[in-house]
Amino acid sequence: MAVVEELIHSEKDGGLSFGNYKLDVKSKKSDYEYCGDMYKVKTFHEITKLERNGSFVYESVPGTAVNNFKATADVVTFFVEGIEDAQITLELEEGSSYAITIDGEDVGTMTTNMGGKLVFSVEFDGDTKVAVEIKKV
Repeated sequence: MAVVEELIHSEKDGGLSFGNYKLDVKSKKSDYEYCGDMYKVKTFHEITKLERNGSFVYESVPGTAVNNFKATADVVTFFVEGIEDAQITLELEEGSSYAITIDGEDVGTMTTNMGGKLVFSVEFDGDTKVAVEIKKV
């Protein structure tokens, strides 16, 4: 797995890949069409942010590369990599509980805040990808 050189692209299996934590300067790509929605990504070593139709979807501090991002009403899955441990924020359903699994390990259940934000951390060991699964309970 590697950073997304073109900043955002669709995978053959239907996932979305975005982000490049190796960039020294802020880069963005707007108006990327995916599954009938318009996406915008902003990324560099300090932050990676994804928006869908002008609304928040994903943010990591510091920046990350996300591969095969898939989201349904009940499940969000993706692979993420970065240089340093990252705090990730996802926009989900407000006031709902979600079970979080990171690299196959259950890390517990969290409830989104009033704005629907879910915040969790991912630890990296070098440039190794980490699998993330968020399931509504």
